[in-house]
Amino acid sequence: MSRRFNDVFSGQKTTVFETMSIMAAERPGGCCNLGQGFPDNELEGPEGMKQAATAAMLPPNSNQYPPMMGLPELRQAVAAHSGRHAGLPVDWQRETLVTVGATEALAAAFLALLNAGDEVIFFEPLYDSYVPMARRAGAVPRIVQLHPPSWSIDAAELEAAFSPRTRLLVLNTPHNPTGKVFNQQELELLAALCQHHDCLCLLDEVYEHLVFPGGAPHVSLRSLPGMADRCLRIGSAGKTFSFTAWKVGWLTGPADMVAAVAKAHQFITFTVPSAMQVSQPGRGACQQRAVAHGLEHEQSFYSGLGPLLQRKRQLLAGQLQQLGFSVLPADGTYFLVADFGGLLPAGSTEDDVAFCQRLVRDAGVALIPASAFYADKATAPRTLVRFVFCKTDEKLQAAVDALRSYLRPAADGTD
Repeated sequence: MSRRFNDVFSGQKTTVFETMSIMAAERPGGCCNLGQGFPDNELEGPEGMKQAATAAMLPPNSNQYPPMMGLPELRQAVAAHSGRHAGLPVDWQRETLVTVGATEALAAAFLALLNAGDEVIFFEPLYDSYVPMARRAGAVPRIVQLHPPSWSIDAAELEAAFSPRTRLLVLNTPHNPTGKVFNQQELELLAALCQHHDCLCLLDEVYEHLVFPGGAPHVSLRSLPGMADRCLRIGSAGKTFSFTAWKVGWLTGPADMVAAVAKAHQFITFTVPSAMQVSQPGRGACQQRAVAHGLEHEQSFYSGLGPLLQRKRQLLAGQLQQLGFSVLPADGTYFLVADFGGLLPAGSTEDDVAFCQRLVRDAGVALIPASAFYADKATAPRTLVRFVFCKTDEKLQAAVDALRSYLRPAADGTD
């Protein structure tokens, strides 16, 4: 019996993320998994936030539907955080929305802002949900390449991507998977083009606090002149507090754009579990709050992520270079992209997917091939892989030691 389903999603293959995770889990003897982008326990968020979320579930009537837009306490904290951290004042009642993680915010925004035939500009490599969700909304992706090793923008290529049908530009900075933080000159170019073409912007800024000291500072495109009324910003408690399972995100921006996204949000998830947002008021000890409390009172945690992650990146990068990897530059996130081309024998045709599969199978180390972040695999670099380094130092060292044991003959030029 042949059945037809939605063309966009039924045509999607099993992701390489899932494939690599399964291979890592099934490998006899175990595997050091530096492919999955979630932090280990030493980076996990404040204990008080966990206790607040737990306590918030216990009082009577505390597990029913919260308001569709999000609980006022969290929306107020999101607005205050926007003003304090990004310099962007926000009216919490009209310009904030709480979502089930950042990915739901993205999906709701695509459905709310796009009509069939609208064009959307993306930078590639890119988060893998972007293109399918935009296509499901009826839009046409227009891809602009970020060019390694510095992941630079070609201004002419960018300008050529705009057309009379351009409706939306999606900007992820700090950027997954490259760790690039878009600089002031690049942001000014984007702002000028978006204003010239009357284009809206969706800003995926979930890694806004994961920026390394001494590198390019994170600046929101919405903060540039003329951009406040055309940009929506997306944030994430999962990334800000290293609680990836909580699935609490938020969106801020112009009231009319937020209202449009809220109408899509109400039919996708409707609301977000209240215990993860804030505790119920008037409950004694339960007045300690979860994500709202974190944004207001745990600034030391998320402001300390950049220096901590920079140290971990340095620990990993130096040893990878000694093994023959070429490490590409980055200014933020917990991702490291490296080129393994120097480890291949002359004439080798092995690509990034085959290399990663070989490392899982033979070395016991799981990575993600960079081609997973390209909509058109034909345009992807063939010898780049992504490491995740938001892990314990012991796990990072164990992965390096496993790679050294496996690659040392190739690195030394011996048998």
